[in-house]
Amino acid sequence: MTIRVRFAPSPTGYLHIGSARTALFNYLFARHTGGSFLIRVEDTDLERSTEESTRSILEGLKWLGFEPDEEIVFQSDSADKHREAALRLLAEGKAYRDFTPKEDRTGKDIKQEIADKAREKGAEKDMRDNPYRDLPKEESDNRAEAGEPFAVRLKVAKDGKTSFEDAVYGLQERDYSEIEDLVLLRSDGHPLYNLAVVCDDIAMGITDVIRGQDHLTNTHKQILIYESLGEEKPNFAHLPLILAPGGKKLSKRHHGEIVALTTYRDRGFLAAAFRNYLALLGWSPKTEDELLGLDELIKVFSLEGINRSNAAFNFDANNPKRWTDDKALWMNAEYIRTLPVDELIPLVREELRGEQLWREEYDGEEREWFESTIELIRERFYTLKDFSEQGRAFFSEDFDFDKKAIEKNLGKHPDLREWLPALADKLEAIEDFTHDGIFPAVKEFCAEKGTKVGVVLNGARVLLTGQAVGPSMVAAIEQLGKEKTVMRLRSQVAWNE
Repeated sequence: MTIRVRFAPSPTGYLHIGSARTALFNYLFARHTGGSFLIRVEDTDLERSTEESTRSILEGLKWLGFEPDEEIVFQSDSADKHREAALRLLAEGKAYRDFTPKEDRTGKDIKQEIADKAREKGAEKDMRDNPYRDLPKEESDNRAEAGEPFAVRLKVAKDGKTSFEDAVYGLQERDYSEIEDLVLLRSDGHPLYNLAVVCDDIAMGITDVIRGQDHLTNTHKQILIYESLGEEKPNFAHLPLILAPGGKKLSKRHHGEIVALTTYRDRGFLAAAFRNYLALLGWSPKTEDELLGLDELIKVFSLEGINRSNAAFNFDANNPKRWTDDKALWMNAEYIRTLPVDELIPLVREELRGEQLWREEYDGEEREWFESTIELIRERFYTLKDFSEQGRAFFSEDFDFDKKAIEKNLGKHPDLREWLPALADKLEAIEDFTHDGIFPAVKEFCAEKGTKVGVVLNGARVLLTGQAVGPSMVAAIEQLGKEKTVMRLRSQVAWNE
């Protein structure tokens, strides 16, 4: 049998990183087994589903590289089929009409009423105590034909249990007595989630359902629907939760944009790096190497590698400098540092374009200079944003000066205000503006002034790049070129900051 899996997001907001990880595991499993990866947008919550959310989710999946093997399915398009399935179960006597008035269902849920009655009697909660459960068919039909509104509920047997072998958590069982008669259709004819999911998974030929641990309860309910419809249930694998610092579930409500996938895309993460990071949240490749490209992830992925314990996403929501997990930031830096430059350049190009720093010459006559600049400055960068922020001075004269850099490298050495313009004169005079010509000139200049080379070069770094740290200063001077170097060393702008 060909493996068929699906990722089924609800378009009621942005793509949560937990959902993105679910999509990733589905994708890796499909590719590893030679199966199909499908996407179904579960847009049946008409009040909360939006086109904007759908677009954002699909863009996030595309950014991560998860293209579906078949056309995207929208759950709302199959509402009629969901209703047909419910009415079929009704006709077969496997479901019944619940004529409980709407105000009673919404004002005080019938399950609560049942629980209240059970407590009054001092008995266990009876999940089958619905007055319409055993209503004679003729009376039920007559009331329906008369226009009396009703919901459709699945008749769940009183004795027995649901059972399935979860690929992560092992054998899962639940007594029927713990499951209420499931609502399949509301009184307005709207199919409910569990019915819609089962019908769609059957229609799409889904063989394996890989989703979050929070769906375990739904799985037992959905198995009852599979059985009632006479269909084989798929295999199930439930993924551990992703927790925030302190052990709370990572959620949109409590953690805002920190849990949104687009946050990491927009803040300069590489898709390959974040995909790699997500894979290691709750899954182990059983190898010491943590930097795994997509092809390698596909090769080594297995459901057996998924941990039962919850994963941790560590961040400090109150500290802008630590808004993301340190490991995610480290991994992104490793990708920026090691990615082949021809693969990195398109990403840097888009970042510079977004900040109005891109020049078409970088793809033309200045291509060689641009490539060597990227090679030089990327060693200390963590995100693509660093190319337009810390590396801005290489692409524009409009760059800011780090106040701490000014204080550290200029403020403590007042002589530099005269020395650096003098250094500009010396550098302007040399013909070989390469490392072999620049470094001896700087060394000679420092000897004349009776100071250390580090004092002068660190001061020069501030005027030339606005930063306190960066690549080799001599290499940076060579890369900036004589004209820019001389002009900036003579500038007094940093002293006036």
